[in-house]
Amino acid sequence: MAILPICIWGEPVLHTRALPVTTFDEKLKTLVNDMYETMDAAPGVGLAAPQIGVNLRLFVWSYADQNEAPARGVAINPELWLEPISPGEPDEEEDVEGCLSFPGERFPVRRSERVILRAVDLDNKPFEFVATGWFARIMQHEYDHLDGLIYVDRLVAPHDRAAAKAERKNSWGKPGLTWLPGVDHLEG
Repeated sequence: MAILPICIWGEPVLHTRALPVTTFDEKLKTLVNDMYETMDAAPGVGLAAPQIGVNLRLFVWSYADQNEAPARGVAINPELWLEPISPGEPDEEEDVEGCLSFPGERFPVRRSERVILRAVDLDNKPFEFVATGWFARIMQHEYDHLDGLIYVDRLVAPHDRAAAKAERKNSWGKPGLTWLPGVDHLEG
């Protein structure tokens, strides 16, 4: 297993819709194991393949504070159905997210409280579960990566301006920027 570099905002793969996984083999299992190791080292609660420069529709998670799914899992070629998002401004304490591809920053973003995830596992076997609360937020966040979105793409004023300022301050927004969990020190 290996810890892989995480792509930073501006890397084209982060802004591109990922392709379906079509081959279920040892190479895929190695990729998923490397993703778990990278996510744990970051540390994070989820990691999508585009975040490590792989343009495939899969993500991993590790979140034990829920009873809806395994504490640790992989979703390959997922479909996500959202319960309608209640109107209003995001709560600056309850709705705060961060992202390994926009490191060291945290902003509030409105998310659905309940989702249904359908996907396949490493053996190409279908599964489905309902996620609520923070676990639903994790599923939406990782799924967004597969569609070429990062949570800062969903921010509203004044948080969108603060994210743009952080991008400029860190000289992000260009291809080729990565960081390596366990090696690179990031503020925040």
